[in-house]
Amino acid sequence: MDRIAGQWHDVRPDVDVSPMAVIGRVSRLSRLIDKRLGENFARFGIEAWMYDVLATLRRQGEPYELTAGDLVRQSMVTTGAVTNRIDRLEQRGLVERARTDDRRKVVVRLTPAGRDLVDRVVGDHMGTERDILSPLTQRQEADLARLLRTVLVDLGDAEPADDDRDP
Repeated sequence: MDRIAGQWHDVRPDVDVSPMAVIGRVSRLSRLIDKRLGENFARFGIEAWMYDVLATLRRQGEPYELTAGDLVRQSMVTTGAVTNRIDRLEQRGLVERARTDDRRKVVVRLTPAGRDLVDRVVGDHMGTERDILSPLTQRQEADLARLLRTVLVDLGDAEPADDDRDP
């Protein structure tokens, strides 16, 4: 990124390319993190999206279920994408669909096999994330998390909790 920014500065000194130092690195970091996490998930025979759905259900606590609509909202993908993901996980015996009293609602629930799998993966997954952040001190990690959150919230990603707002 330093080389690219330097090249732009040489040919267009009138343009402030300083944001590139952050945006370019965040973009590159995202790709490298996805690759590293994907390698870890592959050891368990799953993909990142599979872990995302399974972990979302597991985090709910017993009975490890959400409506399909809640899964859409929590995963920030389209209804069609969630339906496809549920279908594929159901074929593997990792989730099951159940109807509620309101026949229009479908509940997606972890099966025992899905719970066992996500419980096996989560420790290694957190270890991989820990390894990725190992060059940072705890303070640097906390500062980075806070700064990234600030940018994400400003872009409309999430609402800050009252205690997370900067004065």
